[in-house]
Amino acid sequence: MGRTCKFSFHVAVVAAAIFYIYFSTVFVFIDRWFGLGSSPGMLNAAVFTFIALVSISSYRRAIYTDPGRVPSSFVPDVEDADTPIHEIKRKNCLQGGDLRYCQKCSHYKPPRAHHCRICNRCVLRMDHHCVWMNNCVGHGNYKIFFVFVFYAVLACVYSLVLLVGSATVDSHQDAEDSSRIIHVISGLLLVPLCLALGFFLGWHFYLILQNKTTIEYYEGVRAMWLAEKGGQIYSHPYDIGTFENLTAILGPKVLCWLCPTSGHIGSGLRFKTKYDAIMGLSTPD
Repeated sequence: MGRTCKFSFHVAVVAAAIFYIYFSTVFVFIDRWFGLGSSPGMLNAAVFTFIALVSISSYRRAIYTDPGRVPSSFVPDVEDADTPIHEIKRKNCLQGGDLRYCQKCSHYKPPRAHHCRICNRCVLRMDHHCVWMNNCVGHGNYKIFFVFVFYAVLACVYSLVLLVGSATVDSHQDAEDSSRIIHVISGLLLVPLCLALGFFLGWHFYLILQNKTTIEYYEGVRAMWLAEKGGQIYSHPYDIGTFENLTAILGPKVLCWLCPTSGHIGSGLRFKTKYDAIMGLSTPD
């Protein structure tokens, strides 16, 4: 489902950074190191352009893709024998069974859905609200968001390598002042971006392997503490195995995991848990 996007200062900053990194990489770093007219120059320019286009495409899709909204008609069926666990309450370990009602939206919300005070609505499998996208990251756009971060890291690392190579060539030649300024500004921009985005990518890859959201991770820390305090062992209910966790987030087709397309499975109103196999329940819609 698409969504309209109002002007956002943070989105404008990201767009400006992408524009600057692309043109400085292609028309300064590659040109100074190899020469755009040479075969290595054209090859590097083509590869970097491809990575940049995928990054821009995935970023745009992540912004305009609805993360998933709870249908106004959604009401948990308390008499449905096939879904005895309506909510895995991480605050008191395993299964609480309490139905979840959002006072602000005035309707029930399914497991893993949370209310975003910025978007002013409940979001399915909400991970966090990203100001850099002016959108929530949730069930509908999490995979696209992860792909964007992956290609953004790849582009920044690639650009940084080209910057170092270009600066090395310039050190043996009489470089123009404008070229040196671009190298310095780009270095000050790329080094923090590589570190920050690299950490962010590693963090979300860890979450995917555990089939957790950022919200669930912090709730799980408290749940684990409460479980240990009560002499119990906490286990994240949505952790269904490494490969199934990956396919649940990135989609069933492995070759499409890094494609900038939505790979979410089901409606987002119910998710498979590790208890489903024990109870003989079917997979979510």
